[in-house]
Amino acid sequence: MGHSGGARQFHAVHNPAMAHSPAVGRNPAVSHGVAASRQAPSAAAMRRNANAVGRTLSSRPVTAALRSPGGLRNPAARAAVMTAAAGAAWGIHNNNGGWWWRHPHGGFGWIGPVFWPYAYYDLYDYAWWGDDYDPYFWDYGYNDIYTGLFGPYDYDALSGYAYYLPGYAGPRPQVTGRSGAPAQTATLADMCGSDRSDIAGFPIEQFRSAVQPNAEQSAALDELASASQKASETILNSCPKDVPVTAPSRLAAMQQRLQAMRDAVGILQPALEKFYGLLSDDQKAKVTALAADQQRSRREATSGSGDCNAAQPAAIAWPGDVIERDVRPTDAQRASLDALRDAATKAEDTLKSSCPPTDARTPPARLAAVGARLDAMLQAIGTVRPALDTFYSSLSDEQKAAFDAVGPERDGGRSAMAAAGGDEPPRGHHRRHHRHGPNIGGMIFRMMGL
Repeated sequence: MGHSGGARQFHAVHNPAMAHSPAVGRNPAVSHGVAASRQAPSAAAMRRNANAVGRTLSSRPVTAALRSPGGLRNPAARAAVMTAAAGAAWGIHNNNGGWWWRHPHGGFGWIGPVFWPYAYYDLYDYAWWGDDYDPYFWDYGYNDIYTGLFGPYDYDALSGYAYYLPGYAGPRPQVTGRSGAPAQTATLADMCGSDRSDIAGFPIEQFRSAVQPNAEQSAALDELASASQKASETILNSCPKDVPVTAPSRLAAMQQRLQAMRDAVGILQPALEKFYGLLSDDQKAKVTALAADQQRSRREATSGSGDCNAAQPAAIAWPGDVIERDVRPTDAQRASLDALRDAATKAEDTLKSSCPPTDARTPPARLAAVGARLDAMLQAIGTVRPALDTFYSSLSDEQKAAFDAVGPERDGGRSAMAAAGGDEPPRGHHRRHHRHGPNIGGMIFRMMGL
């Protein structure tokens, strides 16, 4: 990669966002390869962005939801936390539709470097109570693979999240509250599910109270509780330790997270089936009634999971024109690009055929549906990743930078190619972090009384 136009070359290093070397500390959080042919954020920019993330993670509504016992059991509360964190170091709502990677029912598939925040909450909520209580599980799909390919966060914004990852060992910027005193700041591990006992034990005790198990059933329920704890720890351990900046590293992180969720289902499924199989018809009816009570308890009902077979919105249409303009693939590269687009189309078709079942009326049936959906998502990523790796590895460093800038460019950024070559004047980049649209997360928090 050339050094013209003030561009800097960033070599592949292991988790440089977590390194203590001052030279590395000045670079953006990079993993799995060369990041970009553009100027790295300065140490001051990284601190500024880290402070922005810290202020969000220490805000009263977020800490109230994270620290209150059972505060995250409300799916709307989780969606509000995700909305706030999604824009912590990225505050602009531009004229291209704003947050184009937002999910249909609210919330986001990607929060900075974290894919599927609150994964086990969504998994458990759907399995225990159904999609009338929590439709968010089925919101995850092709749109998140698309966002993995064309991530919306640029290097400046991502650098702010690195300080709050569970693997970060360096000094964290001190965030102060309104009084000037240091604020209690959450980390991104909280969004991966740090309080795993809160959700893992929640349905177990409710089941025990509802069905009044005999000795054999009680022993099976204890086994289910143990499996639930182990499953939640499996998902928690998939929380990223570094920041995946490039498209290949994002899909790798996504695949790792989904595999952990699938492993968790495999841990949970035998214990749940054993317990449920020991119940009498009357006890099963009580479990069904318990789920109905949970659905009625939702302060704001969100019905249905949408039309699984509906066409993808125009907001995530394949950005072929942008790729042609900025990446400028050669004829040889264009062949592998076409293969990548074909793979993405196959992935979309795979996930369209994996819709929420209409007859999953029991926890074991819904958990089986969760496993099938995760299998479909893993199959879809398995289709896209080889094609992406082939195309991406054929690109020059400048072309990789341009490809990685496709998503951020949609959010008001500029192409990395133009930035590196000096073909585009500065757009007051620093102002992006201070231009805010509607505070959707805040509105949701206010409606919830948090």
